[in-house]
Amino acid sequence: MDFLIRRCNEKDFEVIYEIVNDAAQVYKGVIPADRWKEPYMPAEELRHEIDDGVVFWGYEEGGELIGVMGIQDVQDVTLIRHAYVRTERRKQGIGSNLIAHLRSLTDRPILIGTWADAAWAIRFYEKHGFHMVSTEEKTRLLKKYWSIPERQVETSVVLAEKRWGEKT
Repeated sequence: MDFLIRRCNEKDFEVIYEIVNDAAQVYKGVIPADRWKEPYMPAEELRHEIDDGVVFWGYEEGGELIGVMGIQDVQDVTLIRHAYVRTERRKQGIGSNLIAHLRSLTDRPILIGTWADAAWAIRFYEKHGFHMVSTEEKTRLLKKYWSIPERQVETSVVLAEKRWGEKT
Protein backbone atom coordinates (compact mmCIF):
# COMPACT_ATOMS: atom_id res chain seq x y z
CA MET A 1 0.00 0.00 0.00
CA ASP A 2 1.18 3.51 -0.76
CA PHE A 3 2.12 5.73 2.13
CA LEU A 4 2.75 9.39 2.67
CA ILE A 5 4.92 11.12 5.25
CA ARG A 6 3.56 14.56 5.96
CA ARG A 7 3.80 17.34 8.48
CA CYS A 8 0.95 17.08 10.95
CA ASN A 9 -1.36 20.02 11.56
CA GLU A 10 -3.89 21.16 14.14
CA LYS A 11 -6.56 18.87 12.67
CA ASP A 12 -4.34 15.88 13.57
CA PHE A 13 -4.11 16.72 17.28
CA GLU A 14 -6.64 14.14 18.50
CA VAL A 15 -5.16 11.39 16.32
CA ILE A 16 -1.62 12.19 17.51
CA TYR A 17 -2.93 12.01 21.08
CA GLU A 18 -4.52 8.60 20.37
CA ILE A 19 -1.40 7.18 18.69
CA VAL A 20 0.94 8.36 21.47
CA ASN A 21 -1.21 6.96 24.26
CA ASP A 22 -1.95 3.69 22.46
CA ALA A 23 1.70 3.05 21.62
CA ALA A 24 2.96 4.16 25.04
CA GLN A 25 1.12 1.27 26.71
CA VAL A 26 4.26 -0.75 25.99
CA TYR A 27 6.01 1.28 28.72
CA LYS A 28 3.57 0.20 31.45
CA GLY A 29 5.40 -2.07 33.89
CA VAL A 30 8.72 -1.39 32.14
CA ILE A 31 9.60 2.19 32.98
CA PRO A 32 9.77 3.16 36.66
CA ALA A 33 6.28 3.10 38.19
CA ASP A 34 6.67 6.68 39.41
CA ARG A 35 7.11 7.83 35.78
CA TRP A 36 4.01 6.04 34.43
CA LYS A 37 0.65 7.79 34.29
CA GLU A 38 -2.69 7.32 32.54
CA PRO A 39 -2.98 8.70 30.00
CA TYR A 40 0.76 8.52 29.42
CA MET A 41 0.70 11.92 27.71
CA PRO A 42 -2.32 14.03 28.68
CA ALA A 43 -3.70 16.37 26.02
CA GLU A 44 -2.40 19.42 27.92
CA GLU A 45 1.13 17.99 27.88
CA LEU A 46 0.93 17.21 24.17
CA ARG A 47 -0.30 20.76 23.52
CA HIS A 48 2.59 22.13 25.59
CA GLU A 49 5.12 20.07 23.60
CA ILE A 50 3.73 21.42 20.31
CA ASP A 51 3.63 24.98 21.65
CA ASP A 52 7.25 24.49 22.76
CA GLY A 53 8.35 23.73 19.20
CA VAL A 54 7.90 19.98 18.67
CA VAL A 55 6.76 19.53 15.07
CA PHE A 56 5.06 16.20 14.45
CA TRP A 57 5.36 14.32 11.20
CA GLY A 58 3.00 11.50 10.40
CA TYR A 59 3.09 8.29 8.43
CA GLU A 60 -0.22 8.06 6.60
CA GLU A 61 -1.67 5.10 4.75
CA GLY A 62 -5.06 5.13 3.06
CA GLY A 63 -5.80 8.53 4.59
CA GLU A 64 -5.13 7.29 8.14
CA LEU A 65 -2.25 8.33 10.42
CA ILE A 66 -0.47 5.17 11.58
CA GLY A 67 2.62 6.63 13.27
CA VAL A 68 4.04 9.94 14.40
CA MET A 69 7.47 11.31 15.24
CA GLY A 70 8.36 14.77 16.45
CA ILE A 71 11.34 16.94 15.65
CA GLN A 72 12.48 19.95 17.65
CA ASP A 73 15.35 22.34 17.08
CA VAL A 74 16.88 23.33 20.42
CA GLN A 75 19.91 25.61 20.48
CA ASP A 76 22.47 23.97 18.15
CA VAL A 77 20.96 20.47 17.87
CA THR A 78 17.82 18.75 16.64
CA LEU A 79 15.92 16.45 18.98
CA ILE A 80 13.78 13.57 17.77
CA ARG A 81 10.85 13.47 20.18
CA HIS A 82 7.81 11.31 20.79
CA ALA A 83 8.21 8.51 18.24
CA TYR A 84 5.12 6.29 18.28
CA VAL A 85 3.44 3.78 15.95
CA ARG A 86 -0.01 2.28 16.51
CA THR A 87 0.37 -0.95 18.46
CA GLU A 88 -1.13 -3.16 15.74
CA ARG A 89 1.18 -1.71 13.08
CA ARG A 90 4.57 -2.06 14.79
CA LYS A 91 7.50 -3.79 13.12
CA GLN A 92 6.38 -2.88 9.60
CA GLY A 93 9.01 -0.24 8.79
CA ILE A 94 6.84 2.74 9.74
CA GLY A 95 9.25 4.07 12.38
CA SER A 96 12.17 3.49 10.01
CA ASN A 97 10.48 5.56 7.31
CA LEU A 98 9.68 8.34 9.75
CA ILE A 99 13.19 8.56 11.22
CA ALA A 100 14.75 8.56 7.74
CA HIS A 101 12.49 11.43 6.73
CA LEU A 102 13.17 13.46 9.86
CA ARG A 103 16.91 12.97 9.47
CA SER A 104 16.65 14.44 5.96
CA LEU A 105 15.14 17.64 7.39
CA THR A 106 18.19 18.84 9.31
CA ASP A 107 21.94 19.26 9.03
CA ARG A 108 22.30 19.70 12.79
CA PRO A 109 23.48 16.93 15.08
CA ILE A 110 20.49 14.80 16.14
CA LEU A 111 19.92 13.63 19.71
CA ILE A 112 17.26 11.23 20.98
CA GLY A 113 16.22 10.67 24.57
CA THR A 114 14.36 7.57 25.70
CA TRP A 115 13.77 5.50 28.80
CA ALA A 116 16.79 3.45 29.90
CA ASP A 117 14.54 0.40 30.34
CA ALA A 118 13.02 0.67 26.84
CA ALA A 119 15.50 -1.80 25.32
CA TRP A 120 13.46 -2.15 22.12
CA ALA A 121 13.58 1.61 21.52
CA ILE A 122 17.33 1.72 22.12
CA ARG A 123 17.83 -1.17 19.66
CA PHE A 124 15.67 0.64 17.08
CA TYR A 125 17.76 3.81 17.27
CA GLU A 126 21.03 1.85 17.25
CA LYS A 127 19.85 0.05 14.10
CA HIS A 128 19.51 3.50 12.54
CA GLY A 129 23.05 4.62 13.32
CA PHE A 130 22.68 6.17 16.76
CA HIS A 131 24.73 5.23 19.81
CA MET A 132 24.24 5.74 23.52
CA VAL A 133 26.41 8.43 25.03
CA SER A 134 28.13 8.00 28.39
CA THR A 135 26.14 8.47 31.60
CA GLU A 136 27.98 11.71 32.34
CA GLU A 137 27.31 13.05 28.84
CA LYS A 138 23.67 11.91 29.01
CA THR A 139 23.07 13.92 32.16
CA ARG A 140 24.75 16.99 30.68
CA LEU A 141 22.76 16.75 27.43
CA LEU A 142 19.40 16.14 29.09
CA LYS A 143 19.87 19.17 31.31
CA LYS A 144 21.05 21.34 28.41
CA TYR A 145 18.51 20.42 25.70
CA TRP A 146 15.44 18.96 27.43
CA SER A 147 13.06 20.33 30.05
CA ILE A 148 12.34 17.21 32.07
CA PRO A 149 12.19 16.37 35.78
CA GLU A 150 15.34 15.21 37.56
CA ARG A 151 13.85 11.74 38.05
CA GLN A 152 13.40 11.41 34.30
CA VAL A 153 17.03 12.43 33.77
CA GLU A 154 18.04 9.61 36.12
CA THR A 155 15.95 7.00 34.28
CA SER A 156 16.69 7.98 30.68
CA VAL A 157 19.41 7.56 28.08
CA VAL A 158 20.51 9.76 25.20
CA LEU A 159 21.44 8.45 21.79
CA ALA A 160 23.44 10.46 19.27
CA GLU A 161 24.44 10.03 15.67
CA LYS A 162 27.75 8.32 15.07
CA ARG A 163 29.28 11.67 14.08
CA TRP A 164 28.52 13.09 17.53
CA GLY A 165 31.77 13.86 19.34
CA GLU A 166 30.39 14.46 22.84
CA LYS A 167 31.42 18.11 22.67
CA THR A 168 28.34 20.23 21.94
